[in-house]
Amino acid sequence: MKKLLSLALVLALIFTFAACTPATTGSDSPSSEPTSSEAPFTPADIRVAGIKGPTGVGLASLMKANANGTAVNNYTFTVHAEPANVGPLLIKGEVDIAAIPTNLASTLYKKTGGGIKILAVNTYGPLAIYENGNDVLSFADLAGKTIYSTGEGANPEYILRYILTENGINPDTDVSLQFTTSPEELVAKVAAEDKLGNKVVAMIPQPAATSASIKVPALRKVFDMTNEWENLATDSSLLMGCVVVRTKFLEENEAAVKKFLEEYEASIAAVSDVETVAALCEEFEIIPAAAVAKKAIPNCHIAYLAGENMKTRLGGYLEVMYNQNPASIGGALPDDNFYYIP
Repeated sequence: MKKLLSLALVLALIFTFAACTPATTGSDSPSSEPTSSEAPFTPADIRVAGIKGPTGVGLASLMKANANGTAVNNYTFTVHAEPANVGPLLIKGEVDIAAIPTNLASTLYKKTGGGIKILAVNTYGPLAIYENGNDVLSFADLAGKTIYSTGEGANPEYILRYILTENGINPDTDVSLQFTTSPEELVAKVAAEDKLGNKVVAMIPQPAATSASIKVPALRKVFDMTNEWENLATDSSLLMGCVVVRTKFLEENEAAVKKFLEEYEASIAAVSDVETVAALCEEFEIIPAAAVAKKAIPNCHIAYLAGENMKTRLGGYLEVMYNQNPASIGGALPDDNFYYIP
């Protein structure tokens, strides 16, 4: 009987240890390395176009990282004098990603039948109204005056008309709007009027406004148009610059585009180091001189806005532009597919 009891005890201990010992074979083994369902990221070759001025400033630090070989993707950057030079490159597939005005993005979306998508906003509004004196303290003080501006038939004119109207000034009867063909011509006009001893009021974009202030020390900012827009609107913002991608390229390289957005957001955040980024703007010919860029950048309202918030704020802005002139955004408000929401 004692032998039988001993044998039973031994068997019980054997089964107990067997039940407590983990399996050591198969994919569920604790000693097996965990596996990832995601494939390793492969850098993509991405052709990126920017334009001179505020819309291109956010690219400066990323361009430097690419030149140093520290960027995640393999970028080829080009900087163009005018937005009109970039549109055809996107249409022909010669550029994959581009920093352009928001109204041009909407126009290209319509023109290509959804062939581009907006990834993020990069610039609010680099526009402000200036005068070489202290006569204008409110919008009411603009009545009877001539306002010089650039951008006839484009965003600046529609923005100026909207803000004047919303502040009780009829842009057709209460003031005289005089347009120049370029920011450089506008600066020359302001300087010439000041030299003659005439009071002058002008809506000037950055960095031209900085150049004007250097030539006309008495020039004073009266109204920052980005701030004035925010005072008027609750469901939109003055969003003038953005970055877009060709839809086909996005579909084939979404992981690389997401990496670009991470790098681009960091590049825009780096704009807070104004002195460094100003030097890069001169190096990459985004703004002609670092000294001008250093003074202009803080007034350019450069920012990164993406996702649902971008869609809401930009959609409201484009609606205002559409109400001013449907042709300004391509003849129709873009649908939801215009916006890239990861």
